[in-house]
This record gives sequence, structure tokens and C-alpha cells, in this order.
Amino acid sequence: MTDNTTGFNPELSDDVREVRDWAREFARDVIRPAGAEWDEREETPWPVLQEAAKIGLYSLDFFATQWFEESGLGLPATFEELFWGDAGIGLSIVGTGLAAASLASNGTPEQMGEWLPQMFGSVDDIKLGAFCASEPDAGSDVGSIRTRAVYDEASDEWELNGVKTWVTNGGIANVHVVVASVDPSLGTRGQASFVIPPGTPGLSQGQKFKKHGIRASHTAEVVLDHVRIPGSCLLGGKDKLDARLARVRSGAKSGEQAAMRTFESTRPLVAAMAVGLARASFEYARDYAGEREQFGRKIGENQAVAFLLADMATRIDAARLMTWRAAWMARHGRPLDHAEGSMSKLVASETAVWVSEQAIQILGGAGYTREHPVERFHRDSKIFTIFEGTSEIQRLIIGRAVTGLPVR
Repeated sequence: MTDNTTGFNPELSDDVREVRDWAREFARDVIRPAGAEWDEREETPWPVLQEAAKIGLYSLDFFATQWFEESGLGLPATFEELFWGDAGIGLSIVGTGLAAASLASNGTPEQMGEWLPQMFGSVDDIKLGAFCASEPDAGSDVGSIRTRAVYDEASDEWELNGVKTWVTNGGIANVHVVVASVDPSLGTRGQASFVIPPGTPGLSQGQKFKKHGIRASHTAEVVLDHVRIPGSCLLGGKDKLDARLARVRSGAKSGEQAAMRTFESTRPLVAAMAVGLARASFEYARDYAGEREQFGRKIGENQAVAFLLADMATRIDAARLMTWRAAWMARHGRPLDHAEGSMSKLVASETAVWVSEQAIQILGGAGYTREHPVERFHRDSKIFTIFEGTSEIQRLIIGRAVTGLPVR
């Protein structure tokens, strides 16, 4: 087994620590006090987004600076703090980042220069981005995507038709990035990503979902009905796409597929979100155990509770270290040969579910009510084992990596 982590240092630089503390302060003072309200309202928390934009937290400049931060730990450290504040609001703040990551991973410099600013807008005119990959019949199985993109050579336009689902900011975003099939016979290798500009006719919001958790984040279907866009909206350009399709048809390898490249680059960030939520659950349960008295002593003095808290803290630290390792490897171009990104997402997401459930157990009946936030933390946690690749898909990816076999 090759060691790709030589040089990895989990000690945060002064700059990253400063940004992390800044995000923690915003999460403590602005996000956390608003969490319960926007969970109940099940609406995008525009006032919180406005406050984030005012301080530069919701901005292209911030995301770009942290994306290219030297250690690769800037965004994971920041995301942990935002989701420690509240997962639903946190996702509303960072949801545009997935579309931005797709554009940055697959687009040309000209496309990035044109569309990235339009995904974030300005302090006085906030914009959103949305990444559209999943479909009603193609969630984890991205090879089954039916949304079709057909090129009209005479007009140099693409026409897209299909339905996307589970889209964060779907329909309310200003810029949508859509994964579509240009050659269904090639499966995932015949797919490409497209930018749908603001106000494009034929794109509309379908069903808005009422969710179990992360309810402050807008999730909806996106309907594409004869959507026509300029040829320049194909991420990476047509020459690059044609060359890739020619390689595939000749039997050569095509390289990484667009949607998969996006997910691989963002999985450690999703893991960091889950770590933040797990930490919030643990800290609340720890503090409660230090104050709540039963049978004449604090419940934290009982081994059953103290040992449970010990396991919670240990699993959170392990998940964070795996997350930082994967983020560091990705930033430094180290191959994730053993699916380190999927490992981090798997461990962190399942840790968040387990820790938040144990937090409810420590609080007992009180933890099951909305008088305490741990029930919301638990509802919010479950999505991390589902979106951007279910736990089962992560295990499939890891299994293939560690066995070298075509595990199905």
C-alpha cells in the first residue's frame, strides 16, 4: 500500500485558524440563534445569507480564496463551524459551492470568469447556484441519467429536456449547472455538464420537498422543457467533449466523468459538514450531562454516560482527521487510490447520525422534544448518509479500491 500522506500536517496554519474562528463567531452569534426558527419555517434564510454576504462569508472571493488555500484545510475547517451552528442554514450558505465546484472542475477559464460571479452576486443582490445531477430514476446510479442534451449545429445551441430532483436551490437559483447525457449508449462516459443562464425559457421549479431535516435549505425538482442554451454553455467546450467521446468510442479510456469529478472533490467537504453537526450534538449532550442531576449526582458522573461521551468524542476526532487527510490529499494532487474521500464521507456521516442519536439518549425524554436542539440535530444528520453518494455507494467505491475487483 502506497503512503500518499507523507507531509500531511493536521496542525492548522495561523491563517486557517483565524478564518475558522471568524466562522465560529458568525455561527455562534448569527446562525445558531436562528436555527430553530428557519427549521420551523422551512424556508431559505435570506436574512442570514444577507448577514453572511455583508461580512464576506457568502462571496465568490471567500470561496475562491479558501478553495485554493495551500493546505486544503480552509474550507473543511470553515464548513465544520457553519454546520456546528445549524445544518439547514449552513447548507443554504454553502449550497452554491457545489455548482461552483462543478464549474471550477469542468469549465474553461472564460466560463469561470463569466458564471462564477453570477452564482454569488453581491451584498446588495445575492445570487444562488444549483447543481443538478440526480433524477427520479437516477440517484446514486448516475449512469441512468435520462436528461438529454442534443446539439443543433446550425444554430450552435444545445437543447436540454428532462427532470432533475433533490436539487439544493433548485428553481430559485440564478445559475443552474446540469449534468445531461449527450450519448446515452455510453452511460456515464457519454455525459457532460451545462450552465443554464438566469432567466432561460423552459427551466422551471417542480415540486418543492418537505423534508425530515435540513429544512432551512431549499430542495426541489428542476424541470427542463426544451431548454435552449448557447454552445458556449457546455462546460469545457465542444472540442474537448468531442475528443473525449471519440476516445470512448475507440475503446480508450475517457478520463473521469464530470459529475463524478465534482463529487470526488466535494466529499471531504460534506464530511466536514457532518463533523460539525456531530460536534454540536456532542457538546450539547456533554454540557447537559455536566448540569443535569439524578439520584443526587450529575449524570455525567455515571460511567454509562461518561463512557458514551468518550466514544462520541473519539469518533468525532477520528472523522475529522480522516476528513482533513482527504482534503489535504485532494489539494496536493495526491491520488486517492484507497478512496480516502469516500472513507471520510462514510465515517463522518455515520458518526453524525450515531452521535446525535446518543445525544438524545443522554437527554432522555427531554432530548426527544423541541425544547432542546438535539432532536433537530438528529433529523439533520440523516441526510449526510444519503446525499452526494449514499453510505452504500461509499462502501462500494471503497470496496473496489481496496480489493481491486469490480465489486457490484
